Amino acid sequence: MSKADIENLTNIIEEVIEVYPEKTKDDRNEHIKVMQDDEECSSCGGLPKSNRKSRPGVMTMRGCAYAGSKGVVWGPIKDVVHISHGPVGCGQYSWAARRNYYTGITGIDTFVTMQFTSDFTENDIVFGGDKKLSEIIDEIEKLFPLNKGISIQSECPVGLIGDDIEAVAKKKSAEFKKPIIPVRCEGFRGISQSLGHHIANDAIKDNIFEKDIKGTNFEKTNYDVALIGDYNIGGDAWASRKILEDMGLNLISQSTGDSSINEIKNLSQAKIVLIHCYRSMNYIAKYIEDKFGIPWIEFNFFGPTEIFKSMRAIAEKFDDKVKEKTEHLINDVYKPYTDSIVAKYKPLLENKAIMLYVGGLRPRHTIPAFKDLGMKIFVTGYEFAHNDDYERTKKYLDDATLVVDDMTEYEMEHFLKKVKPDMFGAGIKEKYQSQKMGIPFRQMHSWDYSGPYHGVDGFAIFARDMDMTINGPIWKNFKAPWA
Repeated sequence: MSKADIENLTNIIEEVIEVYPEKTKDDRNEHIKVMQDDEECSSCGGLPKSNRKSRPGVMTMRGCAYAGSKGVVWGPIKDVVHISHGPVGCGQYSWAARRNYYTGITGIDTFVTMQFTSDFTENDIVFGGDKKLSEIIDEIEKLFPLNKGISIQSECPVGLIGDDIEAVAKKKSAEFKKPIIPVRCEGFRGISQSLGHHIANDAIKDNIFEKDIKGTNFEKTNYDVALIGDYNIGGDAWASRKILEDMGLNLISQSTGDSSINEIKNLSQAKIVLIHCYRSMNYIAKYIEDKFGIPWIEFNFFGPTEIFKSMRAIAEKFDDKVKEKTEHLINDVYKPYTDSIVAKYKPLLENKAIMLYVGGLRPRHTIPAFKDLGMKIFVTGYEFAHNDDYERTKKYLDDATLVVDDMTEYEMEHFLKKVKPDMFGAGIKEKYQSQKMGIPFRQMHSWDYSGPYHGVDGFAIFARDMDMTINGPIWKNFKAPWA
């Protein structure tokens, strides 16, 4: 990218922050950078400031600690009943929104898509909800006796009034002789859903690994691996599992998508832990390494470039048998198939401009898949990333890229108007604004009712969906009223 292009992006930043008051202007200027993987780029300004409190008065796209705990980490654990403890709204909003697929019989031994809430009212706020929580647990045990445990996901009012959910959980756990786990993930804690991930990880550590919970029975081999940080959105974890098993590895635990509470315990028996979503579960990976001496590595199964790179990195941790099988899979099975997908869709998608703004992982993981199909990322960023996320992102960026941390709704509309991307990939809250501006949109949190996008088969679905979204005939006949 030329100096003129960099200057143009810098001017766009100056335009977007010009409307802010001085303090907000100074703050947001630190969160929006022209960034590229080039140490000689004097205009690029380094990494965006991240993991900071959003400015008062701006409409952030972030979620809360409850969303990070219940909506991401705990919610997909299938044989545990998850109580949204507080008013009905939080539970309703998080109800099955992530499309965490699972095996089992709903209401019998799996409960992911069911909604359990204590439905706080004014009376509970005034007099406390501990008694109500105790009664709800009794009712759950009566109606769903095959559950393997209960998690209590606390909402804001629970923390504000000081309810003792730990005491209720301890008493009921002893009574029913199963784990009943209090998770202090009140939404007001921290600055985004990122703290909710950390709180959820700590609750898993304290109430599963530090307690006498038995893992599932399996025949141990020299190829036992555990998969964490994959929530099986649209079947993603199943697609990842297929690749690992084709390589000759034995997947003894996957979490938390399509996982049981006992299966999570198997993490401590793996030869190596493979982490997909670093931002949400790196805490557990590091804990497992410290406590049990089990190493962990990141992997990325989005798009053939990263799939093959990750397969080889994983195979390097095992013997020649696995390495040889992996090379055979890549060269003789997977690559011919992915090459055919690229040949079909790249002519339709090449040089399409993408604006990508998702959570704390998806941009850097999905950017290579877009590139495999010839698309270019012009604007990207994260809702709740930390500095190490941006460090990891740098190597995926081509030339100069506009990178925005904690983008506001106003900034989003401004960048869409200025950059005019061929497609915007973000969350559900941003979908309809984008479409009303005449810009094709793809929901990149839960794949817009599609998926999986992981794995070799998932790449074919990803390519099809990008073509369908960008090249859909409706956009030729639609123009925003203000455009």
